[in-house]
Amino acid sequence: MAVREIFKLGNRKLYEISEEVKEAELDYIKQVVEDLHDTMMDFRKTYGVGRAIAAPQIGVKKRLLYMNIDKPVVFINPELLDKSEEMMELWDDCMCFPNLLVWVKRHKSLTIRYRDLDWQQQEMRLTGDLAELLQHEYDHLDGILAVMRAIDGKSFSFRSEIL
Repeated sequence: MAVREIFKLGNRKLYEISEEVKEAELDYIKQVVEDLHDTMMDFRKTYGVGRAIAAPQIGVKKRLLYMNIDKPVVFINPELLDKSEEMMELWDDCMCFPNLLVWVKRHKSLTIRYRDLDWQQQEMRLTGDLAELLQHEYDHLDGILAVMRAIDGKSFSFRSEIL
């Protein structure tokens, strides 16, 4: 449908809590998913990264995530369950601050429960980088950015300094 503007760090709308999607909104949500796809692919073309995006990043205050690694997956009203006690530390990046990396701590594994575009309930067990990715995107739904999860005041770096 359209490449949308990705809100940048400092935009107050990024800190708002998103509303649940209602089944009656599915036609609208399908349009938003197309915009999320187009926006993420455009970002990927520009920066060479981008595996998932949350609706609030493009100004849609709905509990909706889109991931496209090998194939597209849409997460409507996701819930994170069974988070492991074991944690991992890693550099996290975000489309809202494309050249900045943040050292964060995330659960090593979890289960995500969500509805798909047919309004069917689904569950997926994720580990490692996919668990981290979905925790990052889920945070956007609650108005939390990776910079708010920084381990300490030295947990920031420009991408060019790490790679």
